Formats: sequence, C-alpha cells, structure tokens
Amino acid sequence: MKFGLTQQFECSYIEGQQEQLLVFVDEHQTSLHHYELLISSGFRRSGEQIYRPHCATCQACQSIRIPVHLFRPSKSQSRVLKRNQDLRVLVNNKDQAEYYALYENYINERHSDGSMYPASHQQYMSFIRCEWANPIYLEIYQGNELVGVAVTDELHQGLSALYTFFKPELANRSIGTYAILKQIELAESRQKQFLYLGYQVDSCQKMNYKRNFMPHERFFNNKWQLISKKDR
Repeated sequence: MKFGLTQQFECSYIEGQQEQLLVFVDEHQTSLHHYELLISSGFRRSGEQIYRPHCATCQACQSIRIPVHLFRPSKSQSRVLKRNQDLRVLVNNKDQAEYYALYENYINERHSDGSMYPASHQQYMSFIRCEWANPIYLEIYQGNELVGVAVTDELHQGLSALYTFFKPELANRSIGTYAILKQIELAESRQKQFLYLGYQVDSCQKMNYKRNFMPHERFFNNKWQLISKKDR
C-alpha cells in the first residue's frame, strides 16, 4: 500500500490549528477490501479519497466506532426515538435525484461557515459517490415527505456512517442522533459488528454528540480502546 502526506492547512475542527492528512494514494489497488483494512486502522473516506489525520503536534481527532452488540441507548437517546415515532425509515441502495435538493438546503442553511459551503451538485457527487463502494441511503420520511437522508457504507464487518443531512426545520428533533440510532439498528439486523462514526474531537462542540453513544471504541496509540461510562 502507498501513502502520501498532504500539505498543512487550516484545521476544520479546532480554531488556530493546522491539519495534515495521511492519504492512501495507490489508486489502482483501491477496493472495498482495502478500505475495510484501512478503516480498521482509523482511516475514513471522502468520495474516492481514503485518509487519516496525521498532525505532528495534535492528536485530538480520534476515529470512533460503536460495538453494535454492546450498545444500549441512553435515556436521552430513547427520548429521541420516542420524539420521532412519526418518522419512518426506508433503505435505498441507489442515490436518488431528490437527495441533492435536501443536501443543498441543509448545507446552505446550517453549515454556511464550513468548508462545504456553498453546496454544489459537483461537490455533493465527489463527496458521496465512490466507484469501489456502493453507499446505502437511509431515507427518513415524515408522512410522504422525504425529510432526511443518512448515507452509510456497508463493509463486511460493519457500517460506516458517511454523512447525514435533513430538513433544517427539524433541527429540534435531533435528527443526527436519530439517524445514528437507526444505523445501529440496521447494522444489528445485518449482523455487523460495528458502526463507524468517523472522527471524534472532544474540543469541537459540533462533534461532541458522537461520544454520547456508549460504550464506544476509539483508535489511539495504534489500537482500538473501549470507552464506557465509567471511563468518563
């Protein structure tokens, strides 16, 4: 396997920090098998690119995954499920044209201060699509209206949550948490070991919701380490 280092650039998560990525560059060998090997070592994908933070003076980004068979929803997560009982989830294996309008509205309304703003169809495609991976789309409906989509990759040992976007008017329903809970249910129904959630950054408020799924494992010191409530 071949890897390369990016130049340093402004960190997306911690103000004033510089970020650098270790990137898998052997494009001719990229496959779902390679991705599975790399994600088990703390990597993640964005479109075709497989990467892992590799910052000389900062270890704040930790890959996080949920052992599906150990997970139990907290009281607040159970309340999220109850609050959203009127929603229903369907699983689709193909990207649909109607997803983009929802994504565009979500990015432009909720993340106008982020690197993904302004949304464009080309940016959406390059972020979500991948030749060697076929994402699963969890469609969230309120009545007959599509109000959210959770995109996840199916691997042999688990699911990897790529991104969730939803109708901004439903922000008070904790749709992000709801989508993770539904992906855990899907992983369990498909007898998967893990749901990968990407990176946890404790000092980044936007990322902190991930650490509330207990127990979970974090990848640091080159191994996965179990974190439970008693460790916090």
